[in-house]
Amino acid sequence: MLSPMNSTRAAPLRAPDEDPGSIYDLDRLCSVARLMDSALRIPGTKVTVGFDALVGLLPGIGDALSAFVSLWIVAESRRLGARHPTLALMLLNVALDVSIGTIPVLGDLFDVAWKTNQRNVRLLERDRRARESTRPQTSRH
Repeated sequence: MLSPMNSTRAAPLRAPDEDPGSIYDLDRLCSVARLMDSALRIPGTKVTVGFDALVGLLPGIGDALSAFVSLWIVAESRRLGARHPTLALMLLNVALDVSIGTIPVLGDLFDVAWKTNQRNVRLLERDRRARESTRPQTSRH
């Protein structure tokens, strides 16, 4: 067993007194999702695309890279305490994105419209709000 002094595990990206679902972690996931799904606006339109759609143009490896980032968002959501039904929906979104993403042209158009990563971050935020609303309030005297 590794001792805390020589552990290779990275330190958490939040203040020690914050809960695991800190705003900082959610903001970080939102930023990654925005980058992947809607980082660039197509000139003259309201349509946005992200690196998911752009990288998806690379045969084979593009969809794999996008899936890796999407699965990282799901893993981070689990670490932040997302409940199993939420994680299942997130994985379903990723599976749908990967499945349709492999179809030439249609998959790229789907990436532009579906925005899997932003959907999953919204699911995480909804899950977090639901957990907070059911958490018993502690009184401080």
